[in-house]
Amino acid sequence: MTTKERAKLRSIAMTMQPTTHIGKNGVSEEVLVQIEEQLQAHELIKINVLKNCDFTAKELAAELAESAGAEVVQVLGNKITMYKVSTKEGVKHLLEI
Repeated sequence: MTTKERAKLRSIAMTMQPTTHIGKNGVSEEVLVQIEEQLQAHELIKINVLKNCDFTAKELAAELAESAGAEVVQVLGNKITMYKVSTKEGVKHLLEI
């Protein structure tokens, strides 16, 4: 991902609300499935890591991106922004390939 593409995705993510919350139970199989479904539907998602989680957002970002096959756009505070090109029909692509 180029810096221009990353900047565009970061600007889009500024107005987004987190769609997934990770709390004291950490990353479960259900959370991973939910993240994958959201990436297919929207391409760009924001994840909130709650304060009662045992891990920081930076620690979880690489693990989540690897398991979902996505790229981390940014980690800011306790929020993770991730991007993955959707293969689903009818999804508007944020970055033209």
